[in-house]
Amino acid sequence: MSTVRALWSAWGFRDYILASVKRDFASKYLGTQLGWFWAVAQPLALIAIYTLVFAQVMKPALPGHDSPWSYSIFLCSGLLVWQLFSEILSRSVGIFVHNANLLKKVNVPRFSLPAIVALSSIANFLVVFGLFLGFLTLIGAFPGGVVAAIVPLLAIVVALALGLGVLFGTVNVFYRDIEQSATLLVSFWFWLTPIVYPARALPSWLEQSLAWNPMWPIVQYSQTIFLEARVPEPGMLVYPALVAIVVVVLGLHVFRRLSGDIVDEL
Repeated sequence: MSTVRALWSAWGFRDYILASVKRDFASKYLGTQLGWFWAVAQPLALIAIYTLVFAQVMKPALPGHDSPWSYSIFLCSGLLVWQLFSEILSRSVGIFVHNANLLKKVNVPRFSLPAIVALSSIANFLVVFGLFLGFLTLIGAFPGGVVAAIVPLLAIVVALALGLGVLFGTVNVFYRDIEQSATLLVSFWFWLTPIVYPARALPSWLEQSLAWNPMWPIVQYSQTIFLEARVPEPGMLVYPALVAIVVVVLGLHVFRRLSGDIVDEL
């Protein structure tokens, strides 16, 4: 019941949450000469670098896809989903510690802070995702109505990242090494996910051993939508959806048990 009350309390601060999201989005680029361009500069730079290194130097094989844009589509469709996941998770881990003064001085529901992070990250994602769709349209590879299949995928990604973020963020208040450990975890996790390389490029034993990674089917689901222009098998999302549910429940449980001591510990 305390978790439900906390969520309801956060809903009561929805105007504050939305205003904070808008302020967070604007503050990143306020006063810069190029303005909103910086919202897409980093992901575009990453995509350009990975495309150059892997597509031109390593030349990964994508059987059945002969278009010169195939690898770029493969890379972008996985990288954009990963960026949403990693941004929510990375920012959520330190959310309570970094906002210690706010929590001590203002009666703001603690749940509102992860909500601000999630909504802000989604806003950033939508900007870059819109550019990606424009790129697909420009090269004649827009998948059409199949794009709608990304909606349940994004819901799972947000739930998984937010669940882990609340879990780690709560524990980080009491054990500050968690934030640094999470940074390393995300770095390793990226390379254990088939984003810059196709899964078939791995030895079969390694591919099977990495099947526990919930981001593995998530990324492949996104790549199927945009590279093959078809709706993937819904069963691909069953495992990551179950993991997301478990993580959300665990994160809420830990938050409920420890939330009363957060401000005192800060």
